[in-house]
Amino acid sequence: MSSIFRRPTLTRLLFIKTVQQNQRLTIYSKPPKEKIGPVQSVFALCVFAITLLAPAGWILHHVPEYRERSTPHL
Repeated sequence: MSSIFRRPTLTRLLFIKTVQQNQRLTIYSKPPKEKIGPVQSVFALCVFAITLLAPAGWILHHVPEYRERSTPHL
C-alpha cells in the first residue's frame, strides 16, 4: 500500500511538468530597465523592518501591563 503513495502518478507528473514550464517563463535574461538607487533600497528595508518589528516592540513594551492584569477566576 505504501508503494502506491511513493510512485508518482501520471497527473502528478503532468502537474510538475506544467509548473516547471511556468517557472521558466518568468525568468528574464535581460538587465532591468530601471535601476534601483540606494535611497530606494534603504527606504524599502526600513519599511520591512518597521513592519516586522513594530508589533513585536509593542507587545514587549506592554508586557508589564499584561502581567499586572488579574487572571479571571472561574
